[in-house]
Amino acid sequence: MMERDATVLPGLIRKLGHPLAEIRARALRSLLCKLERGLVRGAELALERPLCLRLLQWFAFPSVPLREEALSLLSRLLKHPPAVQHLLDLGAVEFLSKLRANVEPNLQAEIDGILDGLFILPSEVPALCSASYQANQTELSQPPDILTGYFPQEKSNFQQMEVPPRPVVSQTVKCLKFSTFPWLPLTTTDRHVLASNESSLRSSNHTLIWNSCELLKAVIMQDFPAEIFLQRPKIVQSLFSLLKLAFGGDGKHRLALQSASCLQQLCVYLRNRLNFHRDPGFFSSKQDTVSQNSSLSYCHEARVTRHSQNPSPGSSSPRPSVVGRTGQRPRGDGQDWDAASSSGSSSHAPMNSRISVPSPLDTAHVDLPGLDAEDALELQLQQLSLPQYCVCLLGAAAPLLTGSRQMVIRVLELLAEDVILIGEAVSADIWDDNSLFAIDMKERLLTVLGSLGEAMCHHKSSVSLEHPEPVLVHHRMAFVSISLLAVRLLQTVLPVEKASHFLPEPLSAALFLVSLDMPISLEYPNIHEAVVAYLEQLNSENYSIYKRTAEAVYSIECTCNFLSDVGKEGEKNLLELVELADQALRSFSYHQHFPLIKEFICICSKISKSAQASPLLQGESQKVFLRMLSHQLLQVRVETYHCCLEIIKDCLGVHNASKPVSSLCNGIHFLLHPKVLYEISAFGIQEPKNEQVNAAAKAILLYLLQGRLMMTAPTWNKFIEALCPVIPVLQGYADTEDPLGNCILLLSKAGAEGGEGVLPETTRLKSVLRLLMVKKPSVRLLALKLLACHLTGEEGADRKRPSIDARVLSRVTNLFIVKKPIELKLDDRRELIIKLETVEKVYEIFISSDIDLVLRKSAAEQLAVIMQDIKMHAVVKKLCLIDKIIEYLNECVGQDGEVVECLVQPSLTLLRKVLCADPGMRASLSRQPSLLTLLFRVSLIFHEDCTVVTEVGALFCLLLFDEVSRMDMWSVNPPSKPSPSAFSLPVSVFRRYHLPIHVLGHHAVSPYAIVLPLSADCLALKPVSDMLRIAWNLSWYHGSDNLLKQMNSKTKIQEFVDTLTLSSEDTLTLKVTHTATGLKDCLHSVAQAAAHREVRAAVTRMSFYFLNDRLSLKGGTGPCGTTLQSLAWHTALNRFLQVLPACTEDEKLLIDIIHFLNKLLKEQRKNASVELLTWLLELFLRQSPNPLLDLLVPTEPQTREETDDIRTAIRQQLQKELIALFNTMLLSFTAVTDRKCLELFYVFQTQLALKLLQCLRVTDAPHFYGLPSLERTLRGMAHLTALPGWSSHSPLTKPLEVCVKYLSGLLEVITSFYVERGGNAMSFMGKGVTKSTILCLLHLSHEMMAQDQSSEWMSLWFLPLGSHSDDHSPTQQGLAWLIPLWVDRDPEVRFTSLGLGSALTTLESGCAALANSCQNISGGLWGTVVNILLDQWECSMVRREASFILQNLLVIPMPSVITKDYTWQGPCVHDEDSGLALVGKPALQALLYHCRFYEHLSQMVKHSYLGRYTFDLNCAAPDATSEGSDLNGLDDSFKFWRAPSRISSQDPGPSSLSTSETMVTPSSESADFSPLVPSAAPLPGASHDQFVAQGQHETACPRLAHDPCLAAALPRQCVLVTPPLLSAACGLLDGLLVVAPRDTANAVRHARLLERLCSLADATLLETRVQELRAPLPSSAPAEHTQAQVCFLLEYLSSLFRLLQSCLLVDPDLVMQAELLNPLTTNIIGVLTICTKDLLDVELISAFYQTWTHLFNLLATLLRKTGAASLPSITTGLAKRWAAVIDLLCTCVGLSATCPALYTASLQFLSLLLAEEAKRCLQDKDKMNLYHSPTIASLLDETQENQKSLERFNEVIIQ
Repeated sequence: MMERDATVLPGLIRKLGHPLAEIRARALRSLLCKLERGLVRGAELALERPLCLRLLQWFAFPSVPLREEALSLLSRLLKHPPAVQHLLDLGAVEFLSKLRANVEPNLQAEIDGILDGLFILPSEVPALCSASYQANQTELSQPPDILTGYFPQEKSNFQQMEVPPRPVVSQTVKCLKFSTFPWLPLTTTDRHVLASNESSLRSSNHTLIWNSCELLKAVIMQDFPAEIFLQRPKIVQSLFSLLKLAFGGDGKHRLALQSASCLQQLCVYLRNRLNFHRDPGFFSSKQDTVSQNSSLSYCHEARVTRHSQNPSPGSSSPRPSVVGRTGQRPRGDGQDWDAASSSGSSSHAPMNSRISVPSPLDTAHVDLPGLDAEDALELQLQQLSLPQYCVCLLGAAAPLLTGSRQMVIRVLELLAEDVILIGEAVSADIWDDNSLFAIDMKERLLTVLGSLGEAMCHHKSSVSLEHPEPVLVHHRMAFVSISLLAVRLLQTVLPVEKASHFLPEPLSAALFLVSLDMPISLEYPNIHEAVVAYLEQLNSENYSIYKRTAEAVYSIECTCNFLSDVGKEGEKNLLELVELADQALRSFSYHQHFPLIKEFICICSKISKSAQASPLLQGESQKVFLRMLSHQLLQVRVETYHCCLEIIKDCLGVHNASKPVSSLCNGIHFLLHPKVLYEISAFGIQEPKNEQVNAAAKAILLYLLQGRLMMTAPTWNKFIEALCPVIPVLQGYADTEDPLGNCILLLSKAGAEGGEGVLPETTRLKSVLRLLMVKKPSVRLLALKLLACHLTGEEGADRKRPSIDARVLSRVTNLFIVKKPIELKLDDRRELIIKLETVEKVYEIFISSDIDLVLRKSAAEQLAVIMQDIKMHAVVKKLCLIDKIIEYLNECVGQDGEVVECLVQPSLTLLRKVLCADPGMRASLSRQPSLLTLLFRVSLIFHEDCTVVTEVGALFCLLLFDEVSRMDMWSVNPPSKPSPSAFSLPVSVFRRYHLPIHVLGHHAVSPYAIVLPLSADCLALKPVSDMLRIAWNLSWYHGSDNLLKQMNSKTKIQEFVDTLTLSSEDTLTLKVTHTATGLKDCLHSVAQAAAHREVRAAVTRMSFYFLNDRLSLKGGTGPCGTTLQSLAWHTALNRFLQVLPACTEDEKLLIDIIHFLNKLLKEQRKNASVELLTWLLELFLRQSPNPLLDLLVPTEPQTREETDDIRTAIRQQLQKELIALFNTMLLSFTAVTDRKCLELFYVFQTQLALKLLQCLRVTDAPHFYGLPSLERTLRGMAHLTALPGWSSHSPLTKPLEVCVKYLSGLLEVITSFYVERGGNAMSFMGKGVTKSTILCLLHLSHEMMAQDQSSEWMSLWFLPLGSHSDDHSPTQQGLAWLIPLWVDRDPEVRFTSLGLGSALTTLESGCAALANSCQNISGGLWGTVVNILLDQWECSMVRREASFILQNLLVIPMPSVITKDYTWQGPCVHDEDSGLALVGKPALQALLYHCRFYEHLSQMVKHSYLGRYTFDLNCAAPDATSEGSDLNGLDDSFKFWRAPSRISSQDPGPSSLSTSETMVTPSSESADFSPLVPSAAPLPGASHDQFVAQGQHETACPRLAHDPCLAAALPRQCVLVTPPLLSAACGLLDGLLVVAPRDTANAVRHARLLERLCSLADATLLETRVQELRAPLPSSAPAEHTQAQVCFLLEYLSSLFRLLQSCLLVDPDLVMQAELLNPLTTNIIGVLTICTKDLLDVELISAFYQTWTHLFNLLATLLRKTGAASLPSITTGLAKRWAAVIDLLCTCVGLSATCPALYTASLQFLSLLLAEEAKRCLQDKDKMNLYHSPTIASLLDETQENQKSLERFNEVIIQ
């Protein structure tokens, strides 16, 4: 029964898709019935993918019966994992989500249930690939379909803790690399801000829309994380709508430009957010709403699946809740941190409280302050994924590329950012994905690609001379830039091999145009290669045209190179010239530059004169010469023959009679070759198209034939030798009335008439016989006369028949002119029809003299029939048939020959058939004159028998034309073995002779003729002719630079035909595409401009060049970057920057110029021009008036007319561009070493600081939201203050005064934006101001400490707490305003504010102030900071700063008991039960015990992560000139955090550690890079569900075999502990060892901390990364990331070595463990011997020096404390890498001046090592064979391997 149902099931499933509704309904009922009765099982149905498809299609028909039943069946199928997988693959989520809105409420609930089921992938689903991170004992399921932004859902934690982790992956979105960001809930105020902005964008008021866009860019996007605009996409959708106004009138296009600017900024910020999320340093598992900004995964404890009877989105949907942790979040104002509070705050809750699982009711009814309930599910369904945003943006913007110049450049810059994003979001697998989502994406992408193709074709076709030049320039620039963008997009999303299946026709046509664009191929060769690769896949016809055109271009290059080289003086490489000439022939049809022919023929003549010419050279030159003689182009043949004739005349002319003959004659030897004479004879003489060729060819032959007297004997003999094989062809032109014909006839004459005889006897006989077949009767008659003479003079002629007389000859004039020629065709059967024995018997009869002649004749006739089969020939040839036939023929011509006449005809037939198939026998017999005369006599005897005569004529054809019948002889490259083929003759032969045979013809055209690459039709195509014309000129002038110089010169010399001259369109195309020329032209236009419009056009055009460099992936090394260095910018731009703008138009122009200067500096970021920087600095530092710095400060309008909106907007834009320029300037000086430039820069820093301070003071009132100028000013301050010493270069103001003013202003801002708002931790509003301000304060703290070592200024950091409006309320001074920032929603704010805390606590007064400010907080400062440090949900960078604060607090001495002698009491712990209080060290120990501090540190080490990225987007480093980098320039100073204490030559004590650690240095790289911690592989064991598309294959992180920590399970949540945090932990342990040595040592031992920390010291990983830096691979991570990772690893090693050194001093047994010491020693030696030879970065080298210093100190301490025990392992380790160790010691000793610490440490170590070894030797001198380790003394003995190193070491030591 089950088997029967199995056969019925497919039929029922098919019927579910039947067009008739009744049949569909019947099939569904039948299926449900079988399911209910158990005839089929649900598990079986779940395996049927077609069933899932039909059930989804059920609702797509016009009539939809049984809807509830269909949905019910879907619900039942969801219980089985295969069905879930099938539905997800089919795009069910998207389909059902759309269906839900169109059905009744009761069906909506059913659909909700189905969707809920789809959101949970059961654990039984097999893992398809490893694409998810895992947490220990927690299954982090990935979203099934990222299309609509769903989030992971899991079972309760109690269940999860029992289930081992298993990666769950869906193929649904294998086409995505990244989908949606973590969901960020918003406060009511935040939502109101976004809604208000969105409403304004939809207004009909243009001014309101403009202002809203400005507000969005300047403020809202600075405050809100970029993903907010995808999660709530209405603003983005409004911006897309505004793009449609691009072609509207009434200024609407300006709104489209504004929209494009907003979207571009959003793209940049989204990329920054991507980089932020993959930064391990900011990876966080915080589950509360406050930290969702930085979470990579969600808390799995606060979300529990609850099922109910009536699911609804609000109450019981198992989709993730947006509410955060349970309990009330502290406001952050420091007033609600009471010890008795039960808020459940993570900052002070007991550790075990984190494991508790809140009840579903708690989760559902939580109320967070400031977070009003919103329909998160509904919002998440509406959000845009990153791929959707990217593709929609492409679709909205691409059609605008046919617009104005300003529109095109703005849209291109926008799309350039979008292409980078789409590469990080969409995988190339999208083209293989058949889900609904992928299909939609593909359709959109193809539409975009089509639009790009249309835009390219539009601009290409618009370049015509009808338009003015500026318009032509615009179209050309647009065409180039759009082409580069299109190729970048193709390379990003579409693999080349898939192009033929998917690429739309418009883009195919456009790529064809690009492939033929010569200027683009020169300027952007990598782009051109990519275009050709796509074209090859796309269109075979277009690709064929391109390939042939490219061949012609190469040929043109060879032509010009040949002409150039020929004209050079001195010795020439003739072989190379011949090769060039050979290639040049292929393009003659285009360029027709005939001087080349004469030059080459002169070379051929020169080669023939030279006795030293190699056979190779002669052979190659002959090939080329033959190709010239046979060229398809008539003019080439004419010129070639003409030049040859001139050479012959020159060499053999009568005028040379008095000159030495030999040297002249040798000049024609190149003509004296059979192939050359064959070409002239067979094709030149009978040139059908041109009399000139014909006449020249005849004249050449005539000169040669008549030139015997002018030639030397060797030359004449060479000529005759070459002529003999060609005579069969030449005799066709024999004629008694023609001079040439007469000369040819003379060749056949002998005796007195012919002199001594020109030809050898046999050749002459053959030639005479041949003349019997020519068409002219007079010639045949002459031939008979010559034959008569020969026959009568023949030996034994009187005994042969017939007798020769005039009567006989008169009858045979037309002897071989037959009516029925013989067909020479033979058969070549596969199988033998007749047996060989039979053939032999017949042959025996034929030759037997005893048998009657009639029978013998019959046998011969039979043999003739048999011989029609070639396979039979071997038998008779073996039996000597040919000899027998010749014998019979001789017998026949004898006096009694009549007897055997009957055998002649069949014998001749037999002979013909055998010779026809045997070229070797033909060649042999043709050299026998007796046979030839014999055959002629036979023909005379039988002259009346047509059959016999015809047979003899056929034999004569085979024997007399044998040489010309062999094609191999005449080929250019004859094969080593001639291939047997049917007998054939050149067409020219059977045209000139009456042949008695039908024969195949060959050489209808010359065998030396070449096929030209381009036909006339191809040449008629404009793109082809344009390409060839430009190629000719480029080659003629040897490159674009020379060509452009020639184009610009006034004297023009025409050296070639007019058709090769560049058109004005070509000239424009070349000038515009060539970057260097284009930039110079722009600069000239700026300098000569007479109106604003001209300058702005030139500046915009320069922006195109900058963009093209980015799109072509060249960056600073591109044509643009190299040109920028040489241009004199100051001469062109000075006049605009030295005076204040006088009107609005002036200001607009100044905005464009400053924006351009900003781009210019970014182009040169890595290699800044000192001249340019010096010029700019001198401009900025001009005495009053100083336009640029003066314009930075907003001024009050003088009149009411000036207050209009437009002028205000222009002023704001001008200030924005100025600050962006200054920010870029500040970042450009990282690599400058010029002293004058640096001095100017230092002065500029302080001047700018004072101006920014003015800006801060005159900005809008801070109580209102929407402060663009404040945001800009603070970002500028953040850039400025990141530079050390920025306040110290003012002649009028003291540094500290500047700092104090800054402090006052910044505290006012932080008060207004944070403190007065009660912490503002939940809202994103004002976050940009907060972030910038706190960063400025951090920088400011370092500057103040540098300028004033005292701590008197600490009180200036205090703020009064309480209401400012209440004058009578007491105020409390303190740093309490800083504490709420430590728990802010934004991890960057938390990180920076804690960094500020660690900076301030470097001073004792700072510690006291911060401790006093935390008195009202449970646990006080110590408890708060310890909690942050131990909070495993917190990101590493934040925890690191908390560790630094603790280190600083430990530096100050604290008491062991309560005493008044100590100003610093340390921590204070109260026991509420006993009422006891502990302070100082006891309190510290109690606090650490209570917090289980060391256990947590051990867990931290277990969860260490040494990788570069948390997940890999495979994105390359965005280049430094990214257009958006000025939009978020703040990140430049927020990127890499270094430790100057680890790098500087002096190592400060612990008290200064944290201060220097949190110093932020300005980056020399782009702002687009936010990851602070670089790495090499995706994170193992952590979830990135929201980011990496399911199904994406990722490489697993390499796990070190000796490192259990990398493979350790992570408790509860994914925890990442990065090397910087580990470094801080080591520093903290070091501090604790100082404060409480014994207790700390015991705790460290108990927790096994040292073993775990040492296991992470991996020299191999470090060496691998250094090798990447020294020799980067194409697939390597950006160098900046690898460098930062190396620095972090070195910092960790330094901290670890210092900790180990302290442990040795406190308790050597901690370190002296074999399992710890041996691998540690190996790693130490490994780190010491890493080769840093090719590393150029100064900071990295300094980091290595610092690490080596600590390493040597550790080894020295190890030897001092435990010399006897540690010496063997150290010595053994050094011995293994002794050569590298010696090199290192030489390096260290050589650093006595630059790095004395390393110098001292290395020598101390070496001296201690030698001393310890000496002690060991003394101790062991009485013991035998107890010490087997190598000794340093033995290693220092010179050996062959290390002799040079040791010599160098000795020299260094002595010096």
